[in-house]
Amino acid sequence: MKRGVRHQNLGGARAVILHRPHPVVQALTRQLHAIGLEVGDCWPDLEPQAISADFIFFDADMGHDAQFPWKPGESPMPMIALIGSEAPGRIEWSLQAGAHAQLLKPIGDSGAYSALLIARAAFDAHRALSAEIADLRRRLDQRQTVVQAVTLLAQRARDESAAYGQLRQMAMAWRVSIEEAAHRIVASQGGPDDRRDRG
Repeated sequence: MKRGVRHQNLGGARAVILHRPHPVVQALTRQLHAIGLEVGDCWPDLEPQAISADFIFFDADMGHDAQFPWKPGESPMPMIALIGSEAPGRIEWSLQAGAHAQLLKPIGDSGAYSALLIARAAFDAHRALSAEIADLRRRLDQRQTVVQAVTLLAQRARDESAAYGQLRQMAMAWRVSIEEAAHRIVASQGGPDDRRDRG
């Protein structure tokens, strides 16, 4: 069962605020310190050590892609957009940049804690979904490789069922999975016997 957000302890986490000098930075820093986070701020560039931060707050009003050393939407940590202007273009950019949560400006005495929890949950869900998609793609590629290998073997066996049986026997003989055996067969264009038959 997944742990509820109410049990998360953020004390000791490190946050970086990428925002121009402004009272917003001071107000947010106060909130984050009260929660127990270590806080650093920078502008206009993200400092190299920020790559190890647990959270990044960024200025959605004046931010731009070149400030981040990763591709848009591929941040290694949760990102929280600090939004003052609700112009559609700025909101769209913050989403493309990878915002997992938002905090509206001006910053008062609350809001940071919920933004942190929401950002962490969204970031974790995104990573889990990305891993699942990558696994499904890998499995699909493996199935396609097995089909290709069976098709190659069937050219000699004249029967797909017999070809699949041959693939299984080869996998056992090589002590590898069926997928790996299929990959070897496809990589060698049907194996040495096939090349000899064509020769």
